[in-house]
Amino acid sequence: MEEQELYRSHPLIHRNHPFVFLFTTSLIVGGYALMWLVKWWGPGMALITISFGVITLITQTIVKYSTTLIVTDQRAILRKGILGKDTIEVFHSNVRNIHIKQTVLQRIFGVGYIGIASAGQSGFEIEMHGTYDPERVKNLINKYHKETPSQSQINSQTTD
Repeated sequence: MEEQELYRSHPLIHRNHPFVFLFTTSLIVGGYALMWLVKWWGPGMALITISFGVITLITQTIVKYSTTLIVTDQRAILRKGILGKDTIEVFHSNVRNIHIKQTVLQRIFGVGYIGIASAGQSGFEIEMHGTYDPERVKNLINKYHKETPSQSQINSQTTD
């Protein structure tokens, strides 16, 4: 049976840190306003504020698109990197702990932190901040964790 993809998400940085996004866009808009309103030192300051805002937005976009969380009917996969790639996989049958953390603002925007741990490691193998609907990810993993036969069930079926 072929593996089915159930969920795919990049971190939603603008929802996860809305004040940083508002501050960054304010820098860009404010920089343009400085350029036109203040004649003698406005263009220099405008260039600095616009540059800072644009660099911050570009950095956030790179982080967003270089990280992907994928949940299939068999495993959870976290891929990071642009040029080099780092892939972490945890099969649902090995999941022992799922940690979800959300602030009030993150709950309003539907994002949060998710950590997925297996029995074989200490700590969380998969960690992603700004995950869209982390509760859905947890429910998908739990659903397929229960449907996936454990190693003891497989061994008992083969010995019968």
